[in-house]
Amino acid sequence: MCPSSGSKPSPGSLTEAGKLFLKHTTLHGLRHIFLSGSYPRRVAWLLAFLAAVALFFAWSSNRVRYLLSSPMYTKAHMVYAKRLVFPAVTICNQNLLLPRRMKKTDIFSSGRWLGVLEKEPDSPNLQVSPAAREALLTLLGDGGESAGSEPPWLSRILDFKNFLPPPLESQPSMRQLLDRLGHQLEEMLLYCRYQGELCGPRNFSTIFTRYGKCYTFNSGQDGRPLLVTMKGGTGNGLELMLDIQQDEYLPVWGETDETSFEAGIKVQIHTQDEPPFIDQLGFGVAPGFQTFVSCQEQRLTYLPPPWGDCKSTAMDSDFFSTYSITACRIDCETRYLVENCNCRMVHMPGDAPYCTPEQYKECADPALDFLVERDNDYCVCETPCNLTRYGKELSFVKIPSKASAKYLAKKFNKTEQYIALINVLDQTNDSGVICKLQEFHDESAEVQSFV
Repeated sequence: MCPSSGSKPSPGSLTEAGKLFLKHTTLHGLRHIFLSGSYPRRVAWLLAFLAAVALFFAWSSNRVRYLLSSPMYTKAHMVYAKRLVFPAVTICNQNLLLPRRMKKTDIFSSGRWLGVLEKEPDSPNLQVSPAAREALLTLLGDGGESAGSEPPWLSRILDFKNFLPPPLESQPSMRQLLDRLGHQLEEMLLYCRYQGELCGPRNFSTIFTRYGKCYTFNSGQDGRPLLVTMKGGTGNGLELMLDIQQDEYLPVWGETDETSFEAGIKVQIHTQDEPPFIDQLGFGVAPGFQTFVSCQEQRLTYLPPPWGDCKSTAMDSDFFSTYSITACRIDCETRYLVENCNCRMVHMPGDAPYCTPEQYKECADPALDFLVERDNDYCVCETPCNLTRYGKELSFVKIPSKASAKYLAKKFNKTEQYIALINVLDQTNDSGVICKLQEFHDESAEVQSFV
């Protein structure tokens, strides 16, 4: 027989199971909506239940959006390391080259680049610009010659009317010029001490930057082991005393890309894996002062996409194996100059020929200035995911004191007038002759980002 339409659902049916679930569920309010009871009471429970569900989905969607935004937090902690690798310290003289070393062929090769030579009116011949000649005479006057009188040897070296230039292939390259005419560390370095031990030019490596011939302490090049430091504080780092040779600076007779109005030393503290970018990242050390540099190593760890913007992949470069913002910039600038000028500047890696002084003036300097100052879309480099930098605190004291000037003159085989000049020029807010740099490690800090 067929069951009648009004028969009750059999035990185990879906309807009976639903009623049983609603009767015993712990989901608050649900059983009060569907089980027997007054109608207003069931409506109230329904509204409360719907409001709770709406709040649940609203808060859940907020958390899902937060999760999809790839959130992270930053954690910083200080570590007092027992053993730290001492950083590389690169120093450059603010003056590019020494005029006393220049020969007539050097003046001819670099004359237009330095603004010394100009073309004669209505003639292809070159002549020394009046401003340059006056500046050289002033320099000679300061050196003991009567200002305004031109010595015969100077007239000969500055006369290019009948000068037969050397063949183009035998003219010195820019690197050869700066290597020979730049400041030599053997002449500049008066005193060097690292952790109480004497050091000297042998502890430095020659490197070329936009400041010309520079020197790096603890570069790790040429198979030299990296120096380490066990503790911070004065006396446990690097101490240098330098003669900047300001009385031999190239006179300023006009403004070119190589003109420097400053006197002193430019310094950059960096890791051994990172090439110096001292014209952009260096700090100045003034003559006539002892500069104390407290250095803190900071290791930064950033997160790769999608949490951050850092670069985690290896560097695609023919010149550098380790990625850094500096290496990326130099790599990009080198490729740009080789493409547009068919040469490279002295601080750039690779095997392309070095630019001549004429190419510096006509192409290389304007192209690099364009990249550095005007073009924000080219040579834009990402931050590496692991970065080591050095926080610095600088303080200064005057050197020499009046009491020590005589002793220092005897110690460094200088005249008292030469040493005393520091005090006189310091008191008139002018520049002096000797500067002293003392740099030491303080501590290590780590900053990390986490998901």
